[in-house]
Amino acid sequence: MRVLVIGSGAREHALCVALQSDPAVTALACGPGNAGTAVIAQPFVLDVGDPVAVAALATEWLADLVVIGPEVPLVAGAADAVRDAGIACFGPSQQAAQLEGSKAFAKHVMTAAGVPTAGFWAVGGPAELETALDEAGAPYVVKDDGLAAGKGVLVTTDRAAALAHGRALLDAGHPVLIEEFLDGPEVSLFALSDGTTVVPLLPAQDHKRRDDGDEGPNTGGMGAYAPLPWAPEGLVEEVLATVLQPTVDEMARRGEPFSGLLYAGLALTSSGVRVVEFNARFGDPETEVVLPLLETPLAALLHAAATGTLAEQPPLRWRDGAAVTVVVAASGYPQRPRLGDPVTGADAEGVLHAGTVVGPDGLVHAAGGRVLAVTAVGADLADARQTAYERLAGIRLAGAHWRTDIALAAVEGRIILP
Repeated sequence: MRVLVIGSGAREHALCVALQSDPAVTALACGPGNAGTAVIAQPFVLDVGDPVAVAALATEWLADLVVIGPEVPLVAGAADAVRDAGIACFGPSQQAAQLEGSKAFAKHVMTAAGVPTAGFWAVGGPAELETALDEAGAPYVVKDDGLAAGKGVLVTTDRAAALAHGRALLDAGHPVLIEEFLDGPEVSLFALSDGTTVVPLLPAQDHKRRDDGDEGPNTGGMGAYAPLPWAPEGLVEEVLATVLQPTVDEMARRGEPFSGLLYAGLALTSSGVRVVEFNARFGDPETEVVLPLLETPLAALLHAAATGTLAEQPPLRWRDGAAVTVVVAASGYPQRPRLGDPVTGADAEGVLHAGTVVGPDGLVHAAGGRVLAVTAVGADLADARQTAYERLAGIRLAGAHWRTDIALAAVEGRIILP
C-alpha cells in the first residue's frame, strides 16, 4: 500500500513512524512534512490548505491511501477532493469536519444526539456576550467558535478578562461560544469511524497550559501520557455508548457521515462524563503516546475506516506499559515563538519532530512554536516518564521551554475524581 500523509507536525511524524513499521506499507510520503518525517518518508512541498493541490499530489504519486493529519485541510475540504479523485482518504468530509470547525455546530449535533456536554451560549455581538457571561457565571469559559489551534479558549474567574477576550474575538470577526464551566480532570479519547462503526483507542491526557502546575497561557499541548491509571473502570465503554456512537449516528442521520478520527475531549465531572469539545482528526500531542502503544498494524485500520469496512477488522491489540511525550517549545511560544535557531539532538531515539526544517547549512532548525515531542515507552508511567526526561537532556535549542511535570500528578496518584 502506498500511503501519503498530509501535515507537518509531530502528529504526522508519529503517524509516519507507525506506518513505516507496517509491512503492508510499500511506499510512504509526507507533504509538506518536516526534518524528521523526511528521514522516513518521501517529502513534498505542499500547501495543505489547498484541496486541489492535495488531491493532485495524491494522484501524481499514485497513492492508495491518503491520511490527513491537521484540521485546516479537513475543514477546507481536502478529503472530499481526494475521494473525488478516486483515492481512499482517512479524514472526514468538509461537512463532517464542522464538528471541529464550528463549536456551535458540534453543540447542536450533541444536543440532537443526546450527548452530555456543557451548557452553552452562542454569541454574535457585544450585547449578547455580556448577557451570556452573566447567565453562565464564574468561572467563565470563553471560546473562539472556529479553528484556533487549541489557543482560542480563556477560562477565568475575572469577568473583565472574559469580556475583553470575547470582545477581541468578536472584533476580529470570530463568533464566540460561552460555556458552562466543567469540573474534574480532562481525558482525550480517539475513535476510528467509517461512518457507521466506531472503534475507540486508548484514552490519554494532554497538558494544555504552557507552564508547570497548569499555569500560563493555553497552547496546542505541552505533553501527554497514556494510558490513564486513574480512569474509572468502564470509561471507554461508557463514552462509546453515550458520546461517540450517538454522534456518528446523528451525523449519518443528517446525511453527513463522519469517516475518520473522532476525538472527544472529555471532562470527568461530579455529574458524570461531559464532552468539552470534538476534534475531527488525531490530536497532538496525544497521538505521540497512543500510537506507540498500538500493536495492531495501522495502515489496514486507517484504510478500513476510509473504505467503510471497519467492522471487518479484528479487535485492536495493545502493548503493555505506558507512554509519555514532552513537548519542546521555542522561546516565546505560544505568543511569538522565535524561529530559525539550530536544534541538536533531534535525531535521538524517541524524538518526534514538530516544527523543524533542514536549513541550507544542513542542520535542523526550529520552524514552529512547538519544535519537538520527546517520547518514551516504559513498563509503567513512572518508567516512561523518567526515560522521556532523560532523553530531553540531549536536546539543545536556545531558549527552549518545556514542562517538567508531564504525567507527574498521575504517577504520584494526585488526580482525584470528583
